[in-house]
Amino acid sequence: METYWRWEQDPSLLVGYGRQSPESLEARTDGMAHQLRGENIRFTVYDLTGGAPVPAGVTTLLPDHGVRTAEFVIMLAPEARGRGLGREATRLTLDYAFHVTNLRMVWLKVLAPNVAGVNAYLKAGFQKAGTLRQSGYWLGEVCDEIVMDAIGSEFSGPSAVKNLLTP
Repeated sequence: METYWRWEQDPSLLVGYGRQSPESLEARTDGMAHQLRGENIRFTVYDLTGGAPVPAGVTTLLPDHGVRTAEFVIMLAPEARGRGLGREATRLTLDYAFHVTNLRMVWLKVLAPNVAGVNAYLKAGFQKAGTLRQSGYWLGEVCDEIVMDAIGSEFSGPSAVKNLLTP
């Protein structure tokens, strides 16, 4: 929990999420306990480039089972960014969403000035679906949020799930 909390206090993550203030470890621990009691699907992202796997982030699906969709959220440690881990973790989470959980659509919101994030989501299989005008903040300035989605029927590329089940 302390590792996740430390990542969430990083100024670039606070700006990227559009949050205005950090959260105490106690409040985050309470929030995590609440999340874990829910139906969220959560994965720890590991960096495998060294000798032993090292936690590097988290991906989460927040499903709406009634309509078979989910919101996607990712958080990467500052030291894990810029190396393709986020893109790969996003693709693997979409693979799971479409081939195990049988979701038909996964969506996310990203602040428009977060160009690196938008590009990583595009490379991972998301498409721009629309804009929420002036709904976020970036470095103290009002900004738009881009809504992006990925559709199961359009998910392409290699599937780790299918590779496990196909002889």
